[in-house]
Amino acid sequence: MSYKVTKTDEEWRKELSPQEYSVLRQAGTERPGSGELLHEERTGVYSCRACGAELFRSETKFDAHCGWPSFFEPGATDAVEHHTDTTFGMVRTEVLCATCGSHLGHVFDDAPQTPTGNRYCMNSVSLTFEEAK
Repeated sequence: MSYKVTKTDEEWRKELSPQEYSVLRQAGTERPGSGELLHEERTGVYSCRACGAELFRSETKFDAHCGWPSFFEPGATDAVEHHTDTTFGMVRTEVLCATCGSHLGHVFDDAPQTPTGNRYCMNSVSLTFEEAK
């Protein structure tokens, strides 16, 4: 797969912290309840920590009580990619940044309280937040 932002593994390792690299480039998961953006309530934009692409807006964030920041839809339909993930004996839908291919988290269709029914369960370490001015 070819992405707008491509870097060598060595370049990613230099730019990202060990935890960021583990999650973004190796599809790791941060411990539930530990992410700095879990309780972020300000109005603003969430972007990919690896490449800076805009991914989600605060208007779609909701408290899913799952331990990770959750959104009911991406900021734009082409902001993320969905891939089937069969690790750990489960079938899930992995969410990747469409600009650089970094792992963000997973999406589940278990949020009937939202307009889309979806819960984009994202790792805080995969995201940056910029408050609206």
